[in-house]
Amino acid sequence: MDFTARLQTGAPLLMEGALGERLKREFGLPIDGVVAMASLVYDARGRAALAQLWGQYAAVAQAHRLPLLVTTPTRRANRARVAQSPWNEEIIGDNVRFLRAVQRQCGADMYVGGLMGCAGDAYTGLGALSAPEARCFHAWQAQPFREAGADFLFAGIMPTLPEALGMAQAMSDAKLPAIISFTIRGNGRLIDGTPIDEAIRIIDEGADIPPVGYMTNCVHPRVLQQALSMSFNRTRRVRNRFLGIQANTSPLPYDALDGAADLHTSAPEALAQDMRRLRLSFGLRIFGGCCGTDQRHIEAIARFLDPSGATETRNR
Repeated sequence: MDFTARLQTGAPLLMEGALGERLKREFGLPIDGVVAMASLVYDARGRAALAQLWGQYAAVAQAHRLPLLVTTPTRRANRARVAQSPWNEEIIGDNVRFLRAVQRQCGADMYVGGLMGCAGDAYTGLGALSAPEARCFHAWQAQPFREAGADFLFAGIMPTLPEALGMAQAMSDAKLPAIISFTIRGNGRLIDGTPIDEAIRIIDEGADIPPVGYMTNCVHPRVLQQALSMSFNRTRRVRNRFLGIQANTSPLPYDALDGAADLHTSAPEALAQDMRRLRLSFGLRIFGGCCGTDQRHIEAIARFLDPSGATETRNR
């Protein structure tokens, strides 16, 4: 079943957990270079570590009979950064091909997404592009993802409406299913102050092919619960179009977490219970992890989503 059709069934989907923090803390890999994690596919240790982490998440998904969404670690591999690196545009296709190889090895029901990101700071909006600038800038990534055979495009932690709109337009031009994932605050707004409902409306109206849905990532589920509970976001549009969360395990604000020396985390069951409340309250159907999560958190999330009632991961 293709990605769009799978979403339209309304059944829950599991999304991967953290990569970056785990690669840095568990494997001692450098992830802060000009293209961040995207260059790890050219390093034997990097490939082994990525395959191990994705293998853990795939084992959880398989045990609980859930489709798994995974994305290439290419949020920072944009046109400007790749031009400053030793690599070229082939880094996009190379990441897709590597992730496809992991998929074949795992034998999982897996959808491979091409991860894209804002040009500036995802947590403050500094350096954000206008919509026309963003459409041109992000097309450089979107088209190669299509050519490499990605199943969908995923724009992670987008802080401002104009750049998110231009990103959606570039994704539309690539004619791949797309998800826009916002950076949000508990006040129900993007970092630039735009309400979630208004952002969805403007992007849906401004893209020739609207995104298949919207999400948030790098935010705690309690923050999203608060954001979606705001009166201006309690609309049919948000209910129908806002699909999920890749959850941070800490409810602290972005400025307290970004670049923190210590990892802020919480118990897997506590995080899963907060995620379950989101599903019951707002009908979300994509659940995954961001900073602070590992396979234990994804396992706890998968248990409440499991259509078969399985309670533990086999063959880990």
